[in-house]
Amino acid sequence: MAVSPTILLLLLSLAVSGSAHPSPPPPRGCSVDVDPPYRVLCDLEAVWGVVLEAVACSGGLASLVLAVLLLVKLRSISDPARRSGMGPLLLLLGTLLGLFSISLAFLVGKNQALCVVRRAFWGPLFALCFSSLLVQGVRLRRLVAGKASPSGSSLAALGLALALVQGIISAEWVLLTVVREGHPACEYPPLDFALTCSYTLGLLLIAMGLSLAVVLCGGEMVSDGAGGSEEDREGDSEKRRWKCNAVWLFLSSLASALLWVAWLGFYLYGSQALRGKGKGGGKKEAKVLDEPALAVALVIQGWILLLLHAIPEAHLCLRNPPQTTTQDFFDTSNTSPPPHFGDELPAHSHRPFPENQSFSIEEHGATLRSGTYHSSHGSMRPGIAFRGHVYQPTEMALVMNGGTMPTAPVNYTGRRLW
Repeated sequence: MAVSPTILLLLLSLAVSGSAHPSPPPPRGCSVDVDPPYRVLCDLEAVWGVVLEAVACSGGLASLVLAVLLLVKLRSISDPARRSGMGPLLLLLGTLLGLFSISLAFLVGKNQALCVVRRAFWGPLFALCFSSLLVQGVRLRRLVAGKASPSGSSLAALGLALALVQGIISAEWVLLTVVREGHPACEYPPLDFALTCSYTLGLLLIAMGLSLAVVLCGGEMVSDGAGGSEEDREGDSEKRRWKCNAVWLFLSSLASALLWVAWLGFYLYGSQALRGKGKGGGKKEAKVLDEPALAVALVIQGWILLLLHAIPEAHLCLRNPPQTTTQDFFDTSNTSPPPHFGDELPAHSHRPFPENQSFSIEEHGATLRSGTYHSSHGSMRPGIAFRGHVYQPTEMALVMNGGTMPTAPVNYTGRRLW
């Protein structure tokens, strides 16, 4: 019983100390159950986090809807040249979905697991995006040159192989600094983080150079000299269509390069200046602007690729090819039914064949002896030996002559009946 007063005094002291240092109230828009590291996602006082989260979620939803639409319409695309661009495009849309998702990890507070995820997935996701642009440039280069493009699966496999190099670089960086040297995953120099993305930046520059070469130079059309002018016009229209794709590819690559220059300049120099300012007057400013710059860069980069490349490329792949102006004489899809003879005969001004104009026995004998005969119009024409040849008019000849019995041509040799 002597121990109970001591326990009561300890409980009272803990209660007093707890009331003396109360936990900070949640910001407006967040409930008490939300952990402090995740309150930036619902804090209405710092509205930038909510806006960035909404923009990232809408970008991920747009990428998912566009990918599903392309998968549904994939069977309706029969042109191999257009179908070959679907593989890299679907790879890009899947990467954009991951890019928008990982941007939320840069908004919440830091811990060991989140920092490992940030460092491990930043470079490979960007490498997948830029390798998709690079293989699209290779595809357009071949199409403009008049050559056959590789299949979509081959181009997607090439993009994955190029991005695997960046994945190995990022994995080695995390293993060497965190596992081997024992440094905290959240503490790393900004210059090291930028240098690990140098391979990704190289992929972007190569993609931009390829697209610019297609736009400015194009390719030499393969011509054997035997094609007509109509084939040349069709080749020129195809070349202009692929150059339109290359223009959108160049614009997306150029905008991405400008974004990376601005992001690296701010992250390497502007962030250090803010950190030095925060050390002199407090660490609040450096803490606020430390990771959001990476989240903003992720979201802006995702929307650039979605608006300037994914949506235009999907539209150009799904639209109907232009119809050719040449008439296909062998197309029997729109044949009209044959006319019924005797139903609707055109009215002709020909005089019907009189019944009394038939050869008599005497006239027939005279014709055989002289070799000539008189036609119904009174003209004399050379006759043909009746014994060897007989002229038999067809039904079409009767219809074309208005029902009259046509005369045999002069040089008609006929069909021997005996």
